[in-house]
Amino acid sequence: MKPIFLLALSAILFNSCSNSGSNDYSGWANYGGTKDANRYSSNDQINLENVSQLKEAWVFNTGDKDTANRSEMQCNPIVIDGILYVTSSKLKLFALDPATGKQKWVFDPTSNSEEKIGFGINRGLMYWQDEKGADKRIFYGAGSKLYAVNAVDGNPVNEFGTNGSIELKEGLDIPESQDGSLLLKTPGVIFKDLVILGMSLSEDADALPGHVRAFNVRTGKRQWIFHTIPQPGEFGYDSWEDKDAWKNIGGANNWTGMSLDEERGVVYVPTGTASPDFYGGTRKGSNLFANSIIALDAATGKYIWHYQVVHHDLWDRDLPAAPNLVTVNNNGKNIDALAQITKQGYVYLLDRTNGKPIFPIPEVPVPQEALPGEKPWPTQPIPTLPESFSRQKFGPEDVSDLSPETHKELMERYVKIKNRAQFTPPSKGGNWMFPDFGGGGEWGGAAVDMETKILYVNSNEVPSTQVMFDAPQTEGSGITPGRAVYNKHCISCHGPELKGSGTEYPSLLNLNKKYNVLQLSQIIQQGRNRMPSFKHVPESERKSLAAFLTGTEDRSKQQIAVVSTEANKKSQIPYIMKGYDRFVDKDGYPGIKPPWGTLNAVDLNSGKLLWKVPLGEYAELIKRGLGITGSRNYGGPVVTKGGLVFIAATPDEKIRAFDKNSGKMVWESKLPAAGFASPATYMINGKQFLVIACGGGKLGSKSGDSYVAFALPDTKSN
Repeated sequence: MKPIFLLALSAILFNSCSNSGSNDYSGWANYGGTKDANRYSSNDQINLENVSQLKEAWVFNTGDKDTANRSEMQCNPIVIDGILYVTSSKLKLFALDPATGKQKWVFDPTSNSEEKIGFGINRGLMYWQDEKGADKRIFYGAGSKLYAVNAVDGNPVNEFGTNGSIELKEGLDIPESQDGSLLLKTPGVIFKDLVILGMSLSEDADALPGHVRAFNVRTGKRQWIFHTIPQPGEFGYDSWEDKDAWKNIGGANNWTGMSLDEERGVVYVPTGTASPDFYGGTRKGSNLFANSIIALDAATGKYIWHYQVVHHDLWDRDLPAAPNLVTVNNNGKNIDALAQITKQGYVYLLDRTNGKPIFPIPEVPVPQEALPGEKPWPTQPIPTLPESFSRQKFGPEDVSDLSPETHKELMERYVKIKNRAQFTPPSKGGNWMFPDFGGGGEWGGAAVDMETKILYVNSNEVPSTQVMFDAPQTEGSGITPGRAVYNKHCISCHGPELKGSGTEYPSLLNLNKKYNVLQLSQIIQQGRNRMPSFKHVPESERKSLAAFLTGTEDRSKQQIAVVSTEANKKSQIPYIMKGYDRFVDKDGYPGIKPPWGTLNAVDLNSGKLLWKVPLGEYAELIKRGLGITGSRNYGGPVVTKGGLVFIAATPDEKIRAFDKNSGKMVWESKLPAAGFASPATYMINGKQFLVIACGGGKLGSKSGDSYVAFALPDTKSN
């Protein structure tokens, strides 16, 4: 495989070789390896010279896959005291022997509860022990709860919260009557005796607020809260024109995890969009602290600084991953910095002591023509450097031409969407979103080589359309109860015709062939994979929705009176988006010329993009002579001192190793299912292992339930 873009190797070797902070990079004790989120390993037993000999060492099957419903596993494992900890698609926690994959114990969060969580997503784990090492705990999220599990025997830590868990919907400083979807998919960080957390929320108008909280690791008691939607008297409150926004607006949440500078005692929190995602007429202003990197005192939660990456977001430009904490050399000066990747494909490089940009980031004027009632922000901060790791333009010359017929059909659709400039406000005429809603960068995050300060990040480079329409009825005559509930909660993802968009937002047509009303009502209540739980929706509404989706609703009931709750008032907005409409050809391939997915190297010292190579392949296109096109990808990379970047992330069910200096692929192996997760690497008994969760379930791939580990056969440390 030849890199699309390559600079001289000398430019790489010129970089500073100092390490940042005091992290131990030889283990994998945290989500992303270390609390600085750098996904770097100092282990070099597996290296450029011998990586071709890498073989499967063991496979562990959780037994929890659900192929029919596309279950997923996205866990980045951790290794503590010679034990490997992983989770399953049913959110069970397993302890394994890291050398053999043999199970030691399993914790099932539903075993002592009447509440069933169902299939869900957990991306990682947190570990804490007391000073004497007598009390060792694993913390992780399952549904809306944080669980504390004894790391030695797998039993719940009963003195934590209620029988070993706390309900995260409690203690949000909101009216007791307010409820909504909340999931803990991505771990937070442990600082001393505090566990600091964000959460995944609904992205609709009824979303809960995304406040950041710290809890006592021993008791589960809340120790501090930072209001990401500021309340009266708090800094940032004036960034909202509506002074009651803190009562009515949700989101601005940290769903991606966070980074910790343990020496300084500072936690860095990236946030998402304020709700609703695509119409801001009900939340006028710059909307602090949405779409921001926030530096907080980890001990107290007190504000230190912030940098807002998108003002008044109308495009779902959540910050998708924890920032990388790294020391860079800028004009001969070492600066403790953070590098924040984005869905746009930009990297924001900031001094982490004060939030000031390392390279200039001008405020650039953006289009202002908007829907009635909207008030877009006049400028957006666009970095001059580092260079973007994703293409930034989707013009007519970029439309796919896999065949003349394909090109003609795509062009006919392309010209119907007029707005092509980034940050054009949403409209009924439609905008091109490129990179689309799934990035650019995503939750897999970036890896940074601690010797060279080169950042490695995978990217999606495919377009979608953003088309708005008048919000449909949710009450009144001429609409059935089930349709009203669908219009309120489901239409933004699955569309007005229930057709969805691809496998991530599946069609809801003909559900009666798979489920009855009771089964579907349970799925709606529990959630599944990326679909949140709608437990907060009244049972009567869930049953009405299930009846509507299965075609069993009594259509003689043509009138509904929706209870006028505060939550329902919040959900009344005039415009919504017609689903996440990806631009693909008749065969499902992206409607833009390849590459559709890439792996990229960015020098954080100089800001230069060093190389870009396609990531992922389609065997049928290779047979047609179209080469390696890259593909959509989810999950992140790991970079090692051995000269390698490891990454799975692609629907072709492969894991690969790339030469970190050149981008050349030097090894690949087939997996039992796609590895939509980030790998981990560790040493045990003198042997280096690489392990990846193979859960599949996304992008049309089959589901899996295995963790696969690789090692060199009978190899000792060099």
